Amino acid sequence: MIRQFALLLSSIPLLIPVTSFTASQSQPQQPAAQPQLPLSKDPQKQREFDETRANILMARKQYSEAIPIYLRLLQQEKDARRRATLYNRIGIAYQQQGMFNPAKRNYDRAVKADRTNASATNNLGTVHYQNKKYKKAIQFYKKALTIDPNLAPVYSNLGYAYFADKQYELAMDTLRHALKLDPDVFDHGSSTGSLLQDRSVTNRGFFYFLLAKSFATSGNAERCAHYLRKARDEGYARYLTAAKDPAFASVLQDPLVREILQLTDNPPAPPPPPGI
Repeated sequence: MIRQFALLLSSIPLLIPVTSFTASQSQPQQPAAQPQLPLSKDPQKQREFDETRANILMARKQYSEAIPIYLRLLQQEKDARRRATLYNRIGIAYQQQGMFNPAKRNYDRAVKADRTNASATNNLGTVHYQNKKYKKAIQFYKKALTIDPNLAPVYSNLGYAYFADKQYELAMDTLRHALKLDPDVFDHGSSTGSLLQDRSVTNRGFFYFLLAKSFATSGNAERCAHYLRKARDEGYARYLTAAKDPAFASVLQDPLVREILQLTDNPPAPPPPPGI
């Protein structure tokens, strides 16, 4: 989504004030110019310009500047689904600033306006997750998946919530399903678009170890090694137990895995014969 905004931005002229400089004159640094879009006599085109401007501000993480534009657009919008989209974006803008209560209010308004809005339903789950209400978060993630069962980021969120709730087997099964839908789901950055992802977990070392185990069971040695290394680096002391865990059997011959688990190709030397 940010990449799409960047492409939009590259094609839109910004009205930046021009300041003249001389060799003997130093000027104070000017604040970054706000994205300005041309005014239009066509109300529909003007709304499109304003929405694009707000989206650019979101991509730039200027959330407080985007909110009043979305609110103004809401006053002009009568279509229920479009109103839900705007409420959802306002909720994201608040949540990205750590303002969870107004974020939740706007997600609730989005869902009330359009009960088929899976993004707002998911985002309600992320608010509960960040407030450590994991069972409530799980309910909303599941509800979002009943609306659209093909959203890999929501399965990822659900997996994290199961892990936080100490339902480890369900967590790994859910994360494996997320991987089936999108093999790169764990590489995507946190979204500033319509669908938020939340990856804050406690006991990260253990979490990475379980991810490594999940990749091992699917035969992905490279990803398994990657997360074993992260588990080790996070201080998870039991990462070496993977060498004797049947779940890792299919990847134990991989050089990267063997290196991390400190496995050698040479058998240990036999003990010396007893002295005579």
